Amino acid sequence: MNPAQRKTLQAIFERPTRADVRWSKIERLVEALGGEVTEGRGSRVRFRLGDRVATFHGPHPRRVTGKATLEDVRLFLENAGIKP
Repeated sequence: MNPAQRKTLQAIFERPTRADVRWSKIERLVEALGGEVTEGRGSRVRFRLGDRVATFHGPHPRRVTGKATLEDVRLFLENAGIKP
């Protein structure tokens, strides 16, 4: 993981939940952790990390992730054993 990806991981786990984390940075983080990111129908995006799989609704037209989605991503990472 490079410094930018570590910063993204820290931002995901910050409390209170942030509203300024770019979705593309979350996708790059999952890939850096050895995960897989695949596009689905519409704006659906599937993350696979180890044996954990989650589907999220990617933000549009804005590029930043909403608080509720960021909390879901945080839970997904925690369940996959990832913490800052």
